[in-house]
Amino acid sequence: MTESAPDARTKVAKRPARRIGEKSRRGFAAMSPEQQRRIASEGGRASHESGKGHRFSSDEARAAGRIGGAISRRGPKKPPAATA
Repeated sequence: MTESAPDARTKVAKRPARRIGEKSRRGFAAMSPEQQRRIASEGGRASHESGKGHRFSSDEARAAGRIGGAISRRGPKKPPAATA
């Protein structure tokens, strides 16, 4: 057996072991905030140029916010129960 060949019983680590609670940063997470912003804005521009982008008017935004607020609260607020 030669010295350069690894023994079948020894493990050869290809990368360091992950520390507990530590996540690998890949994709957008590995980029700087400026780079993320630039790439995201390119997507927004492409969306609007293709005609699939949408800008809300103030009335549409107000209605959407009202719907979202009702869903997040599980419906409209109920009046408090009367105590006798």
